[in-house]
Amino acid sequence: MAAPIPVPGKRFVIGVPYVWLLVFFFLPFLILLYISFVDMGGDISPFKPIWDPVTGILSLKYENYLSIFRVSEGEPWFRTLYIDAYVRSIWYALCTAILCLAIGYPFAYFIARSPASVRPALLLMVMLPFWTSFLLRVYAWKGILADQGVLNRLMMTLGLISEPIPMLYTNVSMLIGMTYVYLPFMVLPLYANLVKMDFRLLEAAYDLGTTPFKAFWLVTVPLSKAGIVAGFMLVFIPCVGEFVIPSLLGGPENLMIGRVVWDEMFTANDWPRATALAVVMIAIIVIPLAFYYRYASERSEGGKA
Repeated sequence: MAAPIPVPGKRFVIGVPYVWLLVFFFLPFLILLYISFVDMGGDISPFKPIWDPVTGILSLKYENYLSIFRVSEGEPWFRTLYIDAYVRSIWYALCTAILCLAIGYPFAYFIARSPASVRPALLLMVMLPFWTSFLLRVYAWKGILADQGVLNRLMMTLGLISEPIPMLYTNVSMLIGMTYVYLPFMVLPLYANLVKMDFRLLEAAYDLGTTPFKAFWLVTVPLSKAGIVAGFMLVFIPCVGEFVIPSLLGGPENLMIGRVVWDEMFTANDWPRATALAVVMIAIIVIPLAFYYRYASERSEGGKA
């Protein structure tokens, strides 16, 4: 039997995403990695050579990474501003992802269970905020949460409060802004997963005497696990490096890693340390994801076997 003839179109379709990732992710990451080992000294350019072709010596400034974890030699490890910013960023990103999941799951479930004729309109309402500038939406929340903003004025008019409640530039205002902005990224993958679910499985569970909550927990949630993971990652990953929302809605105590990178690069003009911070942040996100997907893949293959 003759060997199948390779289809050029198939290779092209598969190769385009790889080329895209190579050009727009891997190469910029290599540039970041290169700059993170540069010793700028008193120079203003971060693109200094790290290899001397005459002597063949490779000069790498590891202090750009060591200073992230320790202020100076003799000081305790992991007691730096940068570690605090990493922990704070991960914590707020985790809280935002959980809030988006708690709010977005009922939204996605309702849209998936709605008649097919109204689903496009409901999805349009979810995606409608994307038609407005990101900055305008964040500034709108400043007008809502300010001391003399819409929310405080409304509560004072209704007699619920006698004086404005400080809501802006707090942890709450920042979480509200991040949850609002990233909520569609949770709803859409959940909907894409739930709309394909066979809801006759729930009817079968009801016929077997299962309560609605138990049927939801034992049938719907496991079947929507892929959507939950996808939505969680789509929210968590960009929230870790978020810069605009903490700067506009958060207080001075909400110093996240995105703002630290900005300050190191554009205020201190220390590009090597800024890129080292970015590389460490990417590693913090990518390495656990790689272990998770490997575990999920092995578990899936074990289940098939």
